[in-house]
Order: sequence, then structure tokens, then C-alpha cells
Amino acid sequence: METNMQQTRFAILFFALLSGSFMSMSLAQTALPDAEASDPQKMGWMQGFPPAPDKIIKFANGSNYQFPRTRWSFSHGRELGPTSNVWHGAGPVSALPVALRDLDKLRFADENGKDIGWADMQARTYTDSILVLHKGKIVYERYLGITKTYLPHIAMSVTKSFVGTLAATLAAEGKLDPSAPVTQYIPELKDTAYGDATVRQVMDMTIGVQYSENYADPKAEVWDYARSGGLLPTAPTHDGPKTFYDFLVKLKKEGRHDEAFAYKTVNAEVLAWIVKRASGQNLSDLLSERIWQKLGTENDAYFSVDSVGTEQGGGGLNLTLRDMARFGEMMRLNGKFNGQQIIPAVAVEDIRKGADPAKFAKAGYATLPGYSYRNMWWVGHNSHQTFEARGIHGQRIYIDPVAEMVIVKFSSHPIAANGATDPVTYRAFQALANHLMK
Repeated sequence: METNMQQTRFAILFFALLSGSFMSMSLAQTALPDAEASDPQKMGWMQGFPPAPDKIIKFANGSNYQFPRTRWSFSHGRELGPTSNVWHGAGPVSALPVALRDLDKLRFADENGKDIGWADMQARTYTDSILVLHKGKIVYERYLGITKTYLPHIAMSVTKSFVGTLAATLAAEGKLDPSAPVTQYIPELKDTAYGDATVRQVMDMTIGVQYSENYADPKAEVWDYARSGGLLPTAPTHDGPKTFYDFLVKLKKEGRHDEAFAYKTVNAEVLAWIVKRASGQNLSDLLSERIWQKLGTENDAYFSVDSVGTEQGGGGLNLTLRDMARFGEMMRLNGKFNGQQIIPAVAVEDIRKGADPAKFAKAGYATLPGYSYRNMWWVGHNSHQTFEARGIHGQRIYIDPVAEMVIVKFSSHPIAANGATDPVTYRAFQALANHLMK
């Protein structure tokens, strides 16, 4: 049985990683193994019947969130906690034509001016799997470690973009009013930070909410959020919120709404709640019926859920690489894929136009100059009109309409915040776009 002190030490490590507070520390300084050395297959995690005691990964003791064990657990979430299924349907699988190209020969200058290759970027970012579509065809696909074509991987905050897309779809259909007060859909939030907020402010994360992510403070709201959703083990004596709903109804206002972009996962959880109220369906069924089945996906996806089965709308979606590529290609094609208009074109247009970069700039994302945030998507406002879904530890859907390119990527980088890997990742993506456009 793990002691409370052990739980606390683990939680501090886990959330320090989530916060990106390790960003200034190099891998050498933290003595972490590189991508090759931390290959989960080579390290022997969960191998054998039963596995050796020192190779077992569990949720109960927090080892599933400890690097390098995460290189295994990010692809095995269903074995570690409760989930809700997203059915891929009984219809035929949509085609992804293959026209492979030898992209490993691609060279570019990294952030330090050093000449490196496409494969070097993957190693430096602890890539688990990566796929590139160009003009709808697979030109590159690679699986590393224990990843497989049919094995779902945690998408982390890429999940938010799926929730935002569902919200934008409902808005385009007139089933959700972005200008409406949040309380029109969730009256339970009338005495919270969201009591005087609009749905649009939630969708674009311009909410003034007291939600501290100061992990040195044991009273910070992030601890209750994590425990309420089952993201951390809890002691038998835990008497805080026990579900996402219990946690959200306690959030208080801080500052003013609509003044600045502030990335806080609780906004995604509120939007997920709004989407469920507006549609009358849970996230799993709604995603299955509106998108997953229509895409002609190959595999079921799934959400991690709390103790009453509420999907984690801020980061709990698990899916396969090819199916994520289908979703990305649909977004590149303005909502059309598999012979049908799946997402209303006006919904995709609303996402791609972005929001106010001046409000975004106040958040201080040094690696994302000129960006904005719209409907839970990151919008580049650059010459290639890029927009993307991002998740900690290196999860990515990167869409470049000008280059007619979609890159989807799963990773298990030991540093959570993407600011640690953005410099090399964006240079690689831009070099590849230029290469494919020749």
C-alpha cells in the first residue's frame, strides 16, 4: 500500500512535469535516458507472465505517470483505468492511399543552426509514432517501441480540439448558441466563475477563473481537479470533490472575462459539459455518431472517465494514429471526407479564422508568436495558414493547407510542456512542407 507521503511526492513530480517547470532542465541535467535507451520494449515494461516486479506499471502507485514508464503507459490507458468507448461503426473503412517517400533523407537546420535530419527530430522529441499525409496520401508512417497501427495512444490536450469541433458543429447547426450565457446550458454554474460568462468565452479560453496551477501550493485547485477526475490515486480519507462535476461547481471567478487568453483545462471540461447538455448525448456517443463513424475509421477510440463515467474532455481521448490522420485530413478539407460533408464547412472556417492574436499574446507563449486560440484549436495566422491541435508530451495534429499536408504525431517526451520541443518540431514541419511543395 502506498503511503500518503509517497503519493504526495509522486504528485509533485507529475504535476511539475505537466506545468513545464522542468523546461529549463536539459535531459543531461536530469539524467534521463534518450529515446533509444528508453524504448519500452528494450526496457521490458510489462513483459512476461507475470512481469518481473520491477517491470510492473500500475495506476495505484502512480508509476504509470513516471518517465520512462510513460513510454509504455501512454499506449495502454485502457489497462490502467476506467474508460468509455467511441465506436467506429459497422461501415467500411475509408481508404488512405499510400505513396511512401524517403523523407528520412530530409535535412534542415535546428534551433541552434545544426544540420539534422527528419529522423533526428523524432528521436529528440521521443516520438512514439508519426504519419504524414500529402494531398490525402500517406507519404510517411513510422511506429516505434511498442506502438502499433491498431493500438490507441493518449492524445492529451488534442482532446480539447475534438470537443471544440463538436461545439463548433452544434453552433453551426443552431443547436448551441456561442453568445448565450453558460448558465443557459448549465444553471448549476450560476454561482461560479462561469455565472456571468458566455459560451464563446469558454470556447476561446478567455475566462477569468480562480484555478491555480502553482504546484508548490498544496491548496491549489489543480489538486482537487486531478483527484476529482481520478487522474491521481487518492487516500481513503480523501473528502474533496469526487467527480469532474463536483469540482466544476466550486470554481470561483478571478479577474475579468474576455480580456486575455488563459489556457486552463477546466474550461475544456466546462465546454464538454455544455456540449453534452446541448446535444443530449455523452461525448463518446456524440463523437462516434457525428465524426468517428462517418470518417470510416479503422478502430474504436476511447475516453478516460471519472468515477461516475464522465469523460475527461480536457485530455482523456485515446485513438490510433491513422484515425487521427483521417480527422486531420477532414479538417484540412473543410469538414469533407469519405465522400461526405462531416463537419459543416462554416464550423471549420470559424476555427481556421482564429481569434484575436493580441489577447493570445498576453499568455506569453514564446514559441507561438502571432498565434490565437479559437474553438479549442491553435491557429498560426502565418503564410501557410496552419492550425493545429496540441497535447502535452508531444501529441500533435498539424495542418498546413497551403502545403496540402497533415502531420499527426504521438510522443512520450519526459518534459510535458511543448515549449521544450516546439523549436525543433516546427523547423522540421516547415522544412517538410517546403520539401513536399517542390
